[in-house]
Amino acid sequence: MAAPGVAIRGQRSLLRQIREALAGGGPAQVRLDMVVRIIARSMVAEVCSLYMRRAAEEMELFATEGLDAKAVHVTRMKPGEGLVGEIMKLGRPLNLADAPEHPAFSYRPETGEDPYHAFLGVPLLRGGRAIGVLVVQNRTARVYTDDEVEDLQIVAMVLAEMVAGGELIGGDELKGVELTPHKPERLKGSKFGDGLAYGVAVLHEPPVAPSQLLSDDVVAEEARLKAAVDSLQAQIDTMLEGQHGLVEASYEVLETYRMFAHDRGWNRSLQDAVRNGLTAEAAVERVRSEHRARLGQARDPYLRERLHDLEDLNDRLLRHLSGEGHVARELPENAILIARNLGPADLLEYDRTRLRGLLLEEGSAASHAAIIARALDIPCVGRLAGLRDRVSEGDPVVVDAETGEAYLRPRADVVKAIQARIDVRAQRRAEFAKLRDTPAFTRDGAKITLLMNAGLDVDLDILVETGAEGIGLFRTEFQFMVAEEMPRFNAQTALYSRVMDAAGGLPVTFRTLDLGGDKVLPYLEAEREDNPALGWRAIRMGLDRPALLRLQLRALIAAARGRELRIMFPLVANVDEFRAARALVDVEVAWAQRRGRMAPSRLDVGAMIEAPSLVWHLDALLAMTDFVSVGTNDLMQYMFAADRGNPRVSERYDPLSPPALRALEAIQRACAETGTPVSVCGEMAGRPLEAFALVALGFERLSMPPAGVGPVKQMVLSCDREAARRGVSALLKSGAGSVRNEIETLARKISLAI
Repeated sequence: MAAPGVAIRGQRSLLRQIREALAGGGPAQVRLDMVVRIIARSMVAEVCSLYMRRAAEEMELFATEGLDAKAVHVTRMKPGEGLVGEIMKLGRPLNLADAPEHPAFSYRPETGEDPYHAFLGVPLLRGGRAIGVLVVQNRTARVYTDDEVEDLQIVAMVLAEMVAGGELIGGDELKGVELTPHKPERLKGSKFGDGLAYGVAVLHEPPVAPSQLLSDDVVAEEARLKAAVDSLQAQIDTMLEGQHGLVEASYEVLETYRMFAHDRGWNRSLQDAVRNGLTAEAAVERVRSEHRARLGQARDPYLRERLHDLEDLNDRLLRHLSGEGHVARELPENAILIARNLGPADLLEYDRTRLRGLLLEEGSAASHAAIIARALDIPCVGRLAGLRDRVSEGDPVVVDAETGEAYLRPRADVVKAIQARIDVRAQRRAEFAKLRDTPAFTRDGAKITLLMNAGLDVDLDILVETGAEGIGLFRTEFQFMVAEEMPRFNAQTALYSRVMDAAGGLPVTFRTLDLGGDKVLPYLEAEREDNPALGWRAIRMGLDRPALLRLQLRALIAAARGRELRIMFPLVANVDEFRAARALVDVEVAWAQRRGRMAPSRLDVGAMIEAPSLVWHLDALLAMTDFVSVGTNDLMQYMFAADRGNPRVSERYDPLSPPALRALEAIQRACAETGTPVSVCGEMAGRPLEAFALVALGFERLSMPPAGVGPVKQMVLSCDREAARRGVSALLKSGAGSVRNEIETLARKISLAI
């Protein structure tokens, strides 16, 4: 292997010759011919050829030194055809001693490449996509050295930037080259938040594009890179130590960041690229493209997940190099946010008045971003495979969260159809608005109380306009998840006071911290668990850390200031847990009274029924509670042993199935017999068809996302509860795995508005 200094001088000389050749101007083809001639001479190759991707996905020979010149713009290869197609497909170099022996070799007689055996081809990568291929060939069968591969990759990277900037190929020729995806595409995913939106793509934290590729001072660039990497490593180490919170990442993700940030291989790749004459920013892009090309083809989901970790890490390093950090971004009027995944703070940093929709490559309907999107009434579709690689900043995009689809660069007829559907939804919203002050009575006179789920300040602004009769579930953990450090007593008290003030005289049920599981705070120490959904979370964490729970209870009592207070404990799995938690409430009330502070005028303490164990111990639980609420999200995942955050299993069960409905009926019946107020506050309550089933089972209090209040109220007003009860009761004995179709048929039969 050549000495580093020799490699650097050779590369910089080659790149300088290319720059000088292009500076001379002239027709595009003449410049291309000069470039391949310079590369062939520098690489001591008998052939150098440049292929570019056409809009039709074909690879076309654009220039060659050594092959028959008549083949230029004539030789074309279909996707995956030949060695060039193989490089495009894999996105990485192909180094062969005897090219004709390779199974992918495709002989093209017009090129005259018969005598050549040694073959080295590297992709021209832009954003991880191969937009072309650069090839050198020799007659003698041999394997090119690592230095030669490195040299050609550096040259290919520079050529890719030149092509994108219009330096290498003229405007007319550039029109036919596919630098970024341009065809209309339809991606199928999963709907996370209902609605429709049409707008322009905004990439979440897009990489900072390098303005300069070649460095003038290798030593200075090495120092810049080292300083940025050191800063990045220190930042991540600090996050893990809990001194500063990074709300958008879980502890496990930060562990992965730290592992990669300190990885010798990643650091060495960056250093080598800089020592070979690239700027630090260009080195990051070079390494990023290699990772994307290599891991993007992996079928193993673990490896693909590691690619996303590296993507985030590279983005962070670029921001350290640029000094930009987390600068608030200006959004266009009709922004569609595109991201791999998001934390709650990420989404809240954007101007919600300009954010029309959200598309995610990963996530689940139970993820924090999805919950926030529903709270903000932002259409959201997730699990869109390959999304980030298929969309560019500014692309027109449609979010169809009714069907769980995304349209990238949609055709005019698709836009027209979507716009018509958006108009229909607007009309329906107007109809719901007219029902805002109409009490929710069924046709046969049963009063159904419709409440709203909340957890954000923004929720308080829309409480009145939804027509909800109170807040049936206030998720107190959101304040902790979007904070940079543990919220102190005064901050908690202030939030709870604002909630009660905004609600006026309407009831508010505060759920104590539901942390743990997938809601791990970086400033709160936590051990990694094999099965976090069944692990140390919610009330278990509160009882094991009584100071944390008592501080929250103290803040809730202080915020009440003599008003009515409703407190609910999450994920109670046995009556002893509720008994212990209730005792802490009594301790805090006594503490306040001893200091002359006002106790709540009325204090109701309840439990969430989310663990199936309580379904068989309701007689003991209901005797101790003032009310209960059914959290169907967790109850269903535990009943069916299916992690609701895991896309492989979360949709394998249907809450409209006999076992789920029987469990819900048992809860409602037990509460009716004991006179215990009961509500449903899971996702089921906010979907009209599922809410119809709940009303049929006898539930009279439903709490849901703000956007669900109007549609569910319209359903209630059209419902004959007695007819619904008879129909659904008959289905409880069904032997089918799901009775959704039968419930839909029943709904149509009684003319239900859903």
